[in-house]
Amino acid sequence: MKLMRIGSLGSENPAILLDDGTIRDISSIVSDIAGDALGAKSLNKIRNSNLISLPILDANKRIGACVGNVSKFIGIGLNYSDHAKELGLEIPSEPVIFTKATTCICGANDDIIMPPNSKKLDWEVELGIVIGTKGSYIEEENALDHVAGYCVVNDISERENQIEKAGQWVKGKSADTFGPIGPYLVTKDQVPNPQNLKLWLEVDGKRMQNGTTKTMAYGIKHLVHYVSQFMTLLPGDIITTGTPPGVGMGKKPEAIFLKVGQKMRLSVEGLGEQNQEIVSS
Repeated sequence: MKLMRIGSLGSENPAILLDDGTIRDISSIVSDIAGDALGAKSLNKIRNSNLISLPILDANKRIGACVGNVSKFIGIGLNYSDHAKELGLEIPSEPVIFTKATTCICGANDDIIMPPNSKKLDWEVELGIVIGTKGSYIEEENALDHVAGYCVVNDISERENQIEKAGQWVKGKSADTFGPIGPYLVTKDQVPNPQNLKLWLEVDGKRMQNGTTKTMAYGIKHLVHYVSQFMTLLPGDIITTGTPPGVGMGKKPEAIFLKVGQKMRLSVEGLGEQNQEIVSS
């Protein structure tokens, strides 16, 4: 299933994109694509409903973040071997965990707001894992039992704040609109091999990133297991799994960063496409 949230900010309706291209309102089945609605029981309820009888939503309406009321937005750093290589860095001996403030989450096609005095705004196309079942100290062999599905994430980053200022990466990862997710959450039954997905990103029509989840240093099962050793994962939590090569700060001979007015287009195979424009604050 492809689950969505459609409508103006703060007033999104839970929805499903059907194979015939229609977007159906599922608010009579679940109140939101959030929390316990992402558990197996609730997903089966949606799956087994008479979906074609439900109201059709206007496909031209705003597409909201594909998950609502996210408790935790967890990032994984330097998780692609080819991305680490372009930065001249070694693969970490264990996954690097950082957080993105949940207030940065926005819709897949919402504008990206450049913070005041930003000089090094960068892009990162990523595969996002959406948790469906609460868990802590999860065994790796059982990790996918806790996954509801997957989505596209653009891990927008302000590199000066992330790297050049004292403290942790969270400062460069958490400004408003720095976390577009969606356009939809694709349930895991429709993504049989998440470790073999192509992902790409363009800026103003120029391909900047081309990669595959095959080159992840730490795979999805391990990441769910690993993160759960340090915090309880709740339904609706998102783990964004790292980015392939081609980020702006890795460009040679000189880094390239985003400017107001530029447009990004990005996708993960089978999970839809995002389109964003950089606007001033």
